[in-house]
Amino acid sequence: MTAPAWLVTQEAGLCPCSPIGRRRKGSFVDKTIAGAARVMREAMFSDDVAARRGLLQSVEPRVKLVALLALLLTASLVHQLAALAALYAVTVVLAVASGLPIGFFVKRVWLFIPLFTGAVVLPATLNLVTPGEVVVPLGTWFGHEVGLTAQGLMAAAMLVTRVAVSVSIVVLLTLTTRWNRLLAAVRALFVPRLFVLVLGMAYRYLFHLLSAVTEMYEARKARTVDARRGGSARGRAFVAASAGALFGKAHALSDEVYMAMVSRGYDGDVRTLTARAPNVADLAFASAAVALSILFVLADGRLAG
Repeated sequence: MTAPAWLVTQEAGLCPCSPIGRRRKGSFVDKTIAGAARVMREAMFSDDVAARRGLLQSVEPRVKLVALLALLLTASLVHQLAALAALYAVTVVLAVASGLPIGFFVKRVWLFIPLFTGAVVLPATLNLVTPGEVVVPLGTWFGHEVGLTAQGLMAAAMLVTRVAVSVSIVVLLTLTTRWNRLLAAVRALFVPRLFVLVLGMAYRYLFHLLSAVTEMYEARKARTVDARRGGSARGRAFVAASAGALFGKAHALSDEVYMAMVSRGYDGDVRTLTARAPNVADLAFASAAVALSILFVLADGRLAG
């Protein structure tokens, strides 16, 4: 059988790169709702990652919390850039062994570090703040040479790397542990019950509020003939009205949820159905983490000497 004529006939098509129509600026309300939906998708993705088979997923949550806290403490004790870089390499190896997408893991850490930590330490790289050898001259200011010093750049690199290592350890803990098991592990380390209660309720309410905002906006959009009419002023009015309505919903629902939890026997302690005692593999992982922490501290002292 031959192909039909309409399938093989060549027709002029539009270039994919050619502009078609006018590009409109997106609504800030749409962007906010899209951001809320992205947060919920990332949370569901985190639950999927925690359910995978991997190194950290197989470790008992209490043991894993203690082991990663030891590494986190080590990151705050070492003072050499080489030791911090090696510790960050360890976090990357743990991420790979746990089945985490390495691109997602790296981006989740490094997309936020330059924005916040870099903005804080950037003035400290100038010779006006940190005296030293100027390696990047930037001109003069009132007759004084201004530039980036080697000492300031080294201090900035140390701070950014330390923050990167600390954030990487926290991301490893949260991505490889289900939320209820993490709360139970925190409570097992004698963290106050009220703190665990507030943390658990805040986590649940965050997604409830995001879902409520999304539903309210979709309902408004479905009942609006032209969503672009009124411009940003109408969008701001909708956001203000929705915030008030959402606050009323959250306040009314909070009492109902808490009373429902109390009536079902909730006393502030988090319990899971899959709790188990630490086994030999868990203790071996914790011992390896503690030994690695001691090794990094000793190596840091050797490098400093």
